[in-house]
Amino acid sequence: MSEALNEALHEEMTRDSSTLVIGEDIGAHGGLFKVTAGLLQEFGPSRVIDSPISEAGITGFGVGGALIGMRPVVELQIFDFVTLTMDQLVNHAAKWRFMSGGQVSVPLVVRGPISNGIGMAAQHSQTLEAWFVHTPGLVVIMPSNAYDAKGLLKSAIRDDNPVVFLEKRLLYARKGDVPSEEYVIPIGVADVKREGTDVTVVAAGASVQLSLQAARQLAREGVEVEVVDPRTLKPLDMDSIAASVAKTGRLIVVNEGPRAGGFASEVVARTLDHVPIGELRAAPVRVTAKDTPIPYSAGLERAVLPSVDDLLAAVATVMAR
Repeated sequence: MSEALNEALHEEMTRDSSTLVIGEDIGAHGGLFKVTAGLLQEFGPSRVIDSPISEAGITGFGVGGALIGMRPVVELQIFDFVTLTMDQLVNHAAKWRFMSGGQVSVPLVVRGPISNGIGMAAQHSQTLEAWFVHTPGLVVIMPSNAYDAKGLLKSAIRDDNPVVFLEKRLLYARKGDVPSEEYVIPIGVADVKREGTDVTVVAAGASVQLSLQAARQLAREGVEVEVVDPRTLKPLDMDSIAASVAKTGRLIVVNEGPRAGGFASEVVARTLDHVPIGELRAAPVRVTAKDTPIPYSAGLERAVLPSVDDLLAAVATVMAR
């Protein structure tokens, strides 16, 4: 997936000279996880900008550049560091189009890795997408594989709205087929990763792979799970989610963020707005991280994050009702 993201950046910077990237160690070093490898040599230091260690400055640069016609791609080395730039992102990038009555746009992408699952502890392992889904004016994307990552990043760079693009660190090395020809994936369109008839599981990012693993195991027991990957968390493709739930009558949402006020709760609530309660065979269930900081200990971290066993237990619960 890291190579697919690199290809997307390379192709968009070649296609549009107003596209640039900025972040810490993204130039000569190629980024902490090599997503920007080779871009400096191809496009030079005026378009591949190694920044000081200042997330507020990096994103502020991105907002300003977008306002004057550039298409900046900001890399946050670890996405937890977005806490240092919330004013630029939430109060400025997200609001300028509205505050100007549509006279200006902010074609900005802020991307970076969610690094839970690799022992980086509480300040480097958070899953924070619910904050940005909650913010009017932002687009939020979370790909689950190399094909989607490339097509969605290209669409994000071309979009005239500010986009928060969340990449799961553990997926960077995951292989997948990516076409050599040009393609983009539309923003706001979900994808059914596995068809089923008994239970709908909605999951994004690394939770998709967890869900597919559980679905394969359950199929051997005669339970067919449909896995729906929203890909874009905002705007959310409720038509696809609602159609799946109307078919299966059961909903489970898997999300690596904390349970309280999380994205899983939003999906459940919006599904109940779209699917009459009488069509559900069981109450929806959320499978999420525990409401605690992410521990450093590998064993404790596994206990906090959602697991295949957690999802299997949730399926058993909704199937028994």
